[in-house]
Amino acid sequence: MAFARTNLQQWVIMKHSVISFVAGLLIAGLFATQSWAAPQLFGRDTTKRDTTRLLTGKVLDANDNPLPDAVVYLTNTHDRSVKTFIVGQEGTYRFPALQANIDYEVYAQFKKHKSHTKTVSQFDNRTQVYIDLKIETK
Repeated sequence: MAFARTNLQQWVIMKHSVISFVAGLLIAGLFATQSWAAPQLFGRDTTKRDTTRLLTGKVLDANDNPLPDAVVYLTNTHDRSVKTFIVGQEGTYRFPALQANIDYEVYAQFKKHKSHTKTVSQFDNRTQVYIDLKIETK
């Protein structure tokens, strides 16, 4: 009986040794991968990309001169909301942070004259879209 107890004790000790060894390897591997991994920025998910778009352009007359004080209208075709922009002396406008998965319609108005309506399509994968809007001011 004493012989069986000794073999059982040796088997239990060997089993615990193997389990401890494997656990040590797993922990060492975990620390090794953490030290080689790219540093993470606290509070930021670096896997997400900015998926918004920027729409810019100019409001011009028939001779390609800027039309200061023209109003640019941007319509979200999903919810029909409208944003406006009053252009400055250079005739430039800017609409940042547009959703990439939505179509937008843009046109300009100067006094009683209006440009053609242009579309910014959700299928256009550019992050920056430039559209000039021409107005006949005769």
